[in-house]
Amino acid sequence: MRVALKDEVVLVTGGSGYLGGWTVVALLKQGYRVRTTVRSLAREGALRADIGRQVDAGDRLTVFAANLLADEGWARAAEGADFILHTASPMGVGEFKDQDLLRPAREGTLRVLRAGAKAGVKRVVMTSTLMAALPSGHPGDGAPPTDETVWTDLTEKGVNHYTQSKTLAEQDAWAFVKQAGGAMTLSTVLPSVIQGPVMGKDVSGSLELLARMLRGQMSRLPRLGFTIVDVRDLVDLHLKAMTAPGAAGERFAATSDFLWLSDIARLLREHLGARAAKVSTRMAPDFLVRFGALFDSELRQLVDNLGVRREFSTAKAERLLGWRARPAAEAVLASAEGLVREGLV
Repeated sequence: MRVALKDEVVLVTGGSGYLGGWTVVALLKQGYRVRTTVRSLAREGALRADIGRQVDAGDRLTVFAANLLADEGWARAAEGADFILHTASPMGVGEFKDQDLLRPAREGTLRVLRAGAKAGVKRVVMTSTLMAALPSGHPGDGAPPTDETVWTDLTEKGVNHYTQSKTLAEQDAWAFVKQAGGAMTLSTVLPSVIQGPVMGKDVSGSLELLARMLRGQMSRLPRLGFTIVDVRDLVDLHLKAMTAPGAAGERFAATSDFLWLSDIARLLREHLGARAAKVSTRMAPDFLVRFGALFDSELRQLVDNLGVRREFSTAKAERLLGWRARPAAEAVLASAEGLVREGLV
């Protein structure tokens, strides 16, 4: 079916990222003119090849070099854009090792917003994280789901640099738009752990845990779990938030159901058979994880979440935007099938 082409231009930051790439694909399929940014134009060829496997971009995709940690390139990328979907992050979840990195990470968001305001952009949709909406303390079993009205208390023990950075960046964005007082509006989308179809040969940060399980690199599983959102549903929510009048000035939680690592392991073994032969279902006792955390900084960030089950409500996105998320198991299996098919595990 031929898609009606649109005159509107959408800038997607971080087009070489997992979410950014699928966002570019969806916009092109809907007929938009798309601009996207990469840190270096050396990545343009690989990006176009990955996009080209999903959709014929023709002359409707333009790639710009722009780094969130520098001013250069942003004004040119935003000039003439109607919308900005700010999916990029200067670093992944595991890359925030130093407090000194928090400020430049936050400043990247302000660079995008300043460029958008100067260019007369109608709306910016910013990708935040559900870690910016964590309730205080540890919820017990049966606790009601949390929603996007909650803000993470950054003074609490166990809040890592990534959570600090994303939370502060979102708060900075809201403050900027309020202070600017112009016509540009803001919506934020707060995803949980992103899974779903694989694009290209790079294993994104959100898929790395699953890849490690499939490679047999996790001989014992800690008693950890999380809610999951499929990248296809997450992209859909960004696009709905971009155009819906009622989305202006709103935060939207983006997630599906909760899975323990043990649930994921069983799911992989049951559905992938021999292709998941290396996946372990053995559990690591809590005391062993806590002991390992004394010597491993990554484990140290996890111990406060041992046995913690958090649920989130997406009622607002469902009510205002008609959004629905597929089951977490479907997203996980799509990731696993893609990782195996692409020879990444």
